[in-house]
Amino acid sequence: MTPVTSSTLTTRNVSTSRELALLISGASGMVLAARFAELALEHGNLDALHLVITPPATQVLKLELGAGWASAPKFHDRLRASYDGQTRIRTWSNEDLGAPISSGSHVLIGTVILPCSAGTAGAVAHGISRGLLQRAADVALKQRWPLILGIRESPMSEILLENLLRLARTGATIMPPLPAFYLKPDPQNALEEFIDHYCLRILDLLGIHLERKELRWKS
Repeated sequence: MTPVTSSTLTTRNVSTSRELALLISGASGMVLAARFAELALEHGNLDALHLVITPPATQVLKLELGAGWASAPKFHDRLRASYDGQTRIRTWSNEDLGAPISSGSHVLIGTVILPCSAGTAGAVAHGISRGLLQRAADVALKQRWPLILGIRESPMSEILLENLLRLARTGATIMPPLPAFYLKPDPQNALEEFIDHYCLRILDLLGIHLERKELRWKS
C-alpha cells in the first residue's frame, strides 16, 4: 500500500476546476457585462461562469438592453454563446447566501464586479455582506483571489476615491472601462472594439487569454 503523506493529501485536495464569478450591480454599462460573459465563455478551459444580478441591476438592464435581459435567467438566455457555453453558466439569486460562491471553500479563479456602482464599491470596501454579490466579493478579498471592479462613476467623489484606494490596498484591482484610443478603430464599430478590448484586458488579468491580436498594442 502506498503511504499517504501530506504532499499526496495536498495534491488530491487541490481543485483543478476553473470557475469565475460575474457580479452585476446597478450601475450603467450593462453591455459591458453581457460582452464580458460572452468572451469568457469562448474560452474552453473555463468550467463555469457564476452569474449574480442584483435587483437594481435588473432595472438598469431593462432600461439599457430591454426587458428581455432583466433577470439572471433572461440574461443567460440572451447571451450570444454556444450551446456548450450556455451550459457552463450558473445563475444565482442575490438573496441566495447558500450559493457555492458564498464560501471560500468553493475555489474560483477570480471575481468580477461589472459594472460596479459607487455604492457597491463602498459596501465591499467596508466589509458589508448584504446579499450574495457583496458576500462573494468579500470572499474574494479574504481568499486573496483576483477581485476586479469595473467601476462606473464619473466624476469620482473623494469618498469614492478613498473607498477605491482602500480596496486596492486589500488586493482588489480597480479597472474603469476606459477606451483604448490607440486601437484607432473605424468610427462605425469603435464602441464594439473598445468594449471587446476592455473585456479582453480583464480576462488577461484572470489568466484567460483570447487570441484577438487586433485588440492588442502594435508598435
